[in-house]
Amino acid sequence: MCVSGDISDEIEKLTKIARGKGVEIRKITPEKIVVSQWVRFKCRYGCKGYGKHFGCPPYAPLPDETRRMIDEYSTGLLLRFDGVPGRGTFSPDDIPDDFHDWFRDLILWVNGTIHMLEKTAFYDGFYKAFGFGGYPCIYCEHQHCVAEEAPGVVDESMRRKCRHMDKVRPSMEAAGMDVFATAKNVGWELETIPCKDMEYGKITHSNIHSIGLVLLE
Repeated sequence: MCVSGDISDEIEKLTKIARGKGVEIRKITPEKIVVSQWVRFKCRYGCKGYGKHFGCPPYAPLPDETRRMIDEYSTGLLLRFDGVPGRGTFSPDDIPDDFHDWFRDLILWVNGTIHMLEKTAFYDGFYKAFGFGGYPCIYCEHQHCVAEEAPGVVDESMRRKCRHMDKVRPSMEAAGMDVFATAKNVGWELETIPCKDMEYGKITHSNIHSIGLVLLE
């Protein structure tokens, strides 16, 4: 086991990596990370990804678990991803009804960067490093998640069959974090994305912002 260095040096290193990937990054203290019970209800009632991915509810931690876990850390790094890579400018009519795979490059950009920063910090000696991404996981290329494929009762024990167990992390919202309020606490004002005729997934523009989090101690 290596001995961790100064956390300020590590933050500088991770910031450089993130910005090299076109990502904005800001430091946040744990008490400014907002966790609320209502967030899980938005996943449970309204999201088409519910129960279909191991980074989503009901597999993700409960808000109370998340709050206790966050409070064990001294530092968080909030990341903002602007735009939709690989898609350029698009209209609602370009987005298919089953749009999860259509946003694949965006989801990999967010979750891949979070995983890289967590892994970098871990091997630099910050062994408590842990990341929270965004969106339902999409690591199983051309396949559905094991959770979606499995019939019958939704059960935590299915996680042992995950094909990418080393990479999958819960999204911030899946774990009960209020992403809007948390982003506001570092000066980022987020807005809900308008959709054509208020139809689920048919967003009207590509100027969207995605948020992730890495915790350090």
